[in-house]
Amino acid sequence: VFAMAYFEQLKESQDAWEVCAEALAKGIYNDDHVKFFCFQVLEHQIKFRHAGLSAVQQQLIRETLMKWLQCQLMNTQPEKPFIRNKAAQVFALTFIMEYLTLWPKFFFDILSLVGLNPHGVDIYLRTLMAIDAEVVDRDILHSPEETRRNTLIKDTMREQCIPNLVESWFQILQTYQQSHPELTCQCLEVVGAYVSWIDLNLIANDRFVNLLLSQMSVEELREEACDCLYEIINKGMDPVDKTKLVESLCQVLQSVGFFNVEQEEDVDFLAKFSRLVNGMGQSLVLSWTKLAKTGNVKATAETLQAMEAKVPLLLQLLVHEDDDISANIIGFCYEYLHVLKQLPQLTDQQKTNIEAIMLAVMKKLTYDDEYNFENEGEDEAMFVEYRKQLKMLLDRLAQVSPELLLEAVRRVFTNTMQNWQTAPFMEVEVAIRLLYMLGEALPASHGAHFSGDTAKASALQDMMRTLVSCGVSSYQHTSVALEFFETVVRYDKFFIVEPQHIPSVLMAFLDQRGLRHNSPKVRSRVAYLFSRFIKTLHKHMNAFIEDILTRIQDLLELAPPENGFPALLTSDDQLFMFETAGVLIVNGESPVERKQAMMRGLLTPLMDAFRLLLAKLPQETEEERQAALADCLSHAVGFASRTSKAFSNKQTVKQCGCTEVYRDCLQTFLPALSCPVQRGVLRSSVRSFLHRMIICLEEEVLPFVPAASEHMLKDCEAKDLQEFIPLITFYPNDQLIFMPLVLAIFEVLARPAEDNDQAAALEKQMLRRSYFSFIQTVTGSGMNEVMANQGAENIERVVFTIIQGAVDFPDPIAQKTCFIILSKLVELWGEKHTEKLFQELLRGHFLAQLTMTLSECAVTLKMIHLKRGPEFIQFLQQEYLPSLQVSPEISQVRSARKLIKPANIFTHYVTSGKYSHA
Repeated sequence: VFAMAYFEQLKESQDAWEVCAEALAKGIYNDDHVKFFCFQVLEHQIKFRHAGLSAVQQQLIRETLMKWLQCQLMNTQPEKPFIRNKAAQVFALTFIMEYLTLWPKFFFDILSLVGLNPHGVDIYLRTLMAIDAEVVDRDILHSPEETRRNTLIKDTMREQCIPNLVESWFQILQTYQQSHPELTCQCLEVVGAYVSWIDLNLIANDRFVNLLLSQMSVEELREEACDCLYEIINKGMDPVDKTKLVESLCQVLQSVGFFNVEQEEDVDFLAKFSRLVNGMGQSLVLSWTKLAKTGNVKATAETLQAMEAKVPLLLQLLVHEDDDISANIIGFCYEYLHVLKQLPQLTDQQKTNIEAIMLAVMKKLTYDDEYNFENEGEDEAMFVEYRKQLKMLLDRLAQVSPELLLEAVRRVFTNTMQNWQTAPFMEVEVAIRLLYMLGEALPASHGAHFSGDTAKASALQDMMRTLVSCGVSSYQHTSVALEFFETVVRYDKFFIVEPQHIPSVLMAFLDQRGLRHNSPKVRSRVAYLFSRFIKTLHKHMNAFIEDILTRIQDLLELAPPENGFPALLTSDDQLFMFETAGVLIVNGESPVERKQAMMRGLLTPLMDAFRLLLAKLPQETEEERQAALADCLSHAVGFASRTSKAFSNKQTVKQCGCTEVYRDCLQTFLPALSCPVQRGVLRSSVRSFLHRMIICLEEEVLPFVPAASEHMLKDCEAKDLQEFIPLITFYPNDQLIFMPLVLAIFEVLARPAEDNDQAAALEKQMLRRSYFSFIQTVTGSGMNEVMANQGAENIERVVFTIIQGAVDFPDPIAQKTCFIILSKLVELWGEKHTEKLFQELLRGHFLAQLTMTLSECAVTLKMIHLKRGPEFIQFLQQEYLPSLQVSPEISQVRSARKLIKPANIFTHYVTSGKYSHA
């Protein structure tokens, strides 16, 4: 700690850096950390104080660096990598500060000193990479000034020293590829980094490329050589030249045997090679696209031919068992298909290529043995992402040739389903998966896959018929089970065309294949999918309603909190089951009495359990136990609420004879509002249920609102009130509710809050806005009598808050609402002689406040005109008045000037006190 503090002092000291410079130049210290800190002190000096140094001090920095570098040449052992990296950063910083002015021979000085000494070359290469990071790296944000400086540095380097640097790289690559592979790799990285902005001819020539290609055969160098060639290929250039470059490179790579992918065992290298081939392929696609636009038929055809020649290699890499190698070529594959899509006609060879890509995609979509379905980790997540990329290829294949894709999937699917009992799970899963993916690859409006295009409808119908009748739903693997149900629901319209298959699929949903599967993951997903299936096909379910409800009865039970056994479904899954039950009952063709009985049978167990649990809750002392009970109560309310999703409006509730049972639910649930413990959870769920019932029952809910209000308004928070206001807004005509709600709001807003509690302040602001919106609703929808009948004192309090909101609170949204309310109140009550109170309020509060505000506005306008007259007139004339739809004649300069005059008059008028006679 002491040492750290000492070095921080050295950094800030005006001249202590010179001590560090001397220590580095003379190699005084052996301790690595001391050397590192000395460089840090020097770095700080260059970065923040360079401009303030004298010429002698700047010279001292240059000499220090060169002396330190000279020491490296003589050392038998190199410095630790972290010291060399820090030294390279300091060299790079000095270069940036001085290259354009004080040290134009920076590179020549270093190269002449270093020669081909390996320790010196190492520092030289690290410095070049540090310069690239500071000057070229596009990921680093630079100020406009830094960007200009960096551009100037690159321009000057191109003029003065780049050919010399390229020559030095060639010498390093040639000299060290046997003796120092790590230096050669570093040099290849430098070439790859610099090639993007230097003259490509310096690198893309026979001498240099042949050297790089020879290094592709050296095991320690070939990954870096691959990356370097990739950067060369990615360099922007003329499309004809780019095609030539790619082709010449490919010919050499092919002649040396790199295209024989099957014989290569090094997957890390193949991943790099795949990326290189991808770069070459994408470069050819880009050249083809540019040439096709120019109309150069010959060059376009040659580029397409070059592209097609890479397809066999593309396929070898795409189908490789290592997913990284395959993923690295997907970009080229995708773009090649895009090229085929644009061609007027496909050749037989191109059709063969498309089919080969399809088969490769189908093969690569397949899970491997190691995939862990029960405990998915990072490897599994990577495969899921890789599958998404393959899906993009499949979608693109469908755009190029939907007929070929449909036929290929049909062939794979049919063959697999014929032998599903003996096929491995991954083959069965991918066959069903491909059928599922056709739904997006060959889209249909609103899922109408079984009408319109006859060939497609017929093929999909055949496959669906096979899927639901071949018995594959019994396959004992999680992935197959999930894929089966996902596909059944994706193509649920199939069952409208062939309803005879509904019973067998219903059984699959309801037995151990679906809702009773041994995997919780399958059960959970099937609960959701079953609700979707029933919603689509409810018109075909009439014969099965009672049977389904009987079979799922145990899945509709509220799991008691003390039960130690894990339930088959989670409470979230059960929500879908209750919704499904509701849809079946409501949409069935049973008589009203039967529907009523079934709905009561569904909801009565929830009410009974709710009463028992609610009685227990206040007696519980343990908070954890209280929370468990409250959750259970909340679930009961949520389940009841979810059954009502089946109703579109009040009419259907009445038609089904279900009004009474939902009223009973309300009566059962409302007492929870006054429960002294776990108030937040219970209030939230009951409030949601009340909202739902307002939609379903409308005026049938009215008798419950006063009781609900009484409970809700006791000991409530700002958030509770804010969520309760919309409920009351729908229930405006009762005088009893209006004032208790308003008083509860006043009470919450008046509570003192912590100075720094921003969340509480925001909640209050939102409550205030909700309150003003509520008053606006009351006054704006012909319900002003509710307010008028509240008694003089209460009206005064309410109107005063509106005046306060209009004038005092710095909340423009609330202010706007308040002015709308006041305007409405003036319209409603302003002319009535009986409303003396209101007139007194206006005179006493509002006009006084309003005139003060207007007076301030007028004085401000006058001052703006005095100081910025012409500019102000121009703003009024060209922007403000037109925005108010004021006609051009009125907003002419002469007239615009007159607009200021009323402001002067008004200022005089309000300040003289004459407004009281208005």
